[in-house]
Amino acid sequence: MPPFTEYLREDQRLVMLRILANMPSYKANSSVLTNVLSEYGHSPSRDLVKTELLWLQEQGLVSIDDISNLLIATLTERGADVAAGRAQVPGVKKPGA
Repeated sequence: MPPFTEYLREDQRLVMLRILANMPSYKANSSVLTNVLSEYGHSPSRDLVKTELLWLQEQGLVSIDDISNLLIATLTERGADVAAGRAQVPGVKKPGA
């Protein structure tokens, strides 16, 4: 993957974690995340958002409930630490970097 594409993906993952950190109950569905990401300069497809949510789940940063093909993501404690810059995960941009 070209470096710029990887940078965008890492930034998008961080933005998703930060969005969840600011949501009531630290959760949002994939449709809401897709719409809010566009406000932060990203314009991913819904499919890409779902793919990234599954990746974040594999890293232990979110938990996911699949309800009729709509993914509901909930930020984990580890995900909150990454969103705030208290922990780092390869593949997620460090805040402020």
